[in-house]
Amino acid sequence: MGRVLIIGAGGVGTVVAHKVAQNPDVFTDIMIASRTKSKCDAVVKAIGNPNIKTAQVDADNVDELVALFNDFKPEIVINVALPYQDLTIMEACLKAGVNYLDTANYEPKDEAHFEYSWQWAYKQRFEEAGLTAILGCGFDPGVSGVYTAYAAKHHFDEIHYLDIVDCNAGNHHKAFATNFNPEINIREITQNGRYYENGQWITTQPMEIHKDLTYPNIGPRDSYLLFHEELESLVKNYPTIKRARFWMTFGQEYLTHLRVIQNIGMARIDEVEYNGVKIVPLQFLKAVLPNPQDLGENYEGETSIGCRIRGIKDGKERTYYVYNNCSHQAAYKETGMQGVSYTTGVPAMIGAMMYFKGLWKRPGVWNVEEFDPDPFMEQLNKQGLPWHEVFDGDLEL
Repeated sequence: MGRVLIIGAGGVGTVVAHKVAQNPDVFTDIMIASRTKSKCDAVVKAIGNPNIKTAQVDADNVDELVALFNDFKPEIVINVALPYQDLTIMEACLKAGVNYLDTANYEPKDEAHFEYSWQWAYKQRFEEAGLTAILGCGFDPGVSGVYTAYAAKHHFDEIHYLDIVDCNAGNHHKAFATNFNPEINIREITQNGRYYENGQWITTQPMEIHKDLTYPNIGPRDSYLLFHEELESLVKNYPTIKRARFWMTFGQEYLTHLRVIQNIGMARIDEVEYNGVKIVPLQFLKAVLPNPQDLGENYEGETSIGCRIRGIKDGKERTYYVYNNCSHQAAYKETGMQGVSYTTGVPAMIGAMMYFKGLWKRPGVWNVEEFDPDPFMEQLNKQGLPWHEVFDGDLEL
């Protein structure tokens, strides 16, 4: 039914490849490409399917990407490379006539800042080319948007308050490690916080606002207000929203390490000269920190990610909480990766499946909440990320 090319062979790329290979009725031909071909070959060996092809490609190089796309002729590219590379991959898709899906929005390499404007600017070009681009199809962003769309379709006439809550209650037994690319992770959480209220964006200091929230099967965890990209598209697509926020849990040990990293200048993203060589401190730090791909084996506990929503149905106020809990051990047993990679990789595969089934196929550039959520929600239950609902409970927010 479909030829798919996965760009990226890190933790998320590994999960995507496993899940794509588990659905041969949808994905008939598979290729994994990365800057380092041996990493792709290792993923194929772990899956045990010799029919999966691999290739070396520099995702910063449009011409290299176009050559690869023209050679393999995929119908869709699943981009799980770095967010810096979104625009080069989108450009290559347009030149080669290939559809596109990613899990995180573009951010420039030299500035810790992300927003959708750069990718939304491609809308008309994808429309004119008759190509579909699906943005932010991981968990958050991704499932968080699908959850919101599902709530709007089935449970609310108007959504007024949206809080996306993301808890990782796992323990990887490392003094300090990030659950996905350290460079992206540290850039993300050291930025100012930002949330939407009454038609405007309100900026906070990094980690300034926090409170205990209770997560199912986990209990109370200190949760910090961050800016997250799906807020930008959700308030645009659901204009009845009065306030939208994003919360993520961090342990005190993690925050202490993070504070030290910032205070000693290791979170810097500008170049410094060392022994006659120019290095970026955060990229050097990434090289010495544990690789997120290697955390799974001893990872215990689970994640809990969901949407807490308040709004109006049939003239009455109601609350709704929809969430998934994912076991790190179960994720590792299935794919060799920990739960954070799993919760991002599974939805990326489902998004591509939605495209191949003709359910999420529309020329232009789209965020996930702009498509029908129902078939996606159905597949979450089948593909390893079952969801649960709480109606009219205490949202704590």
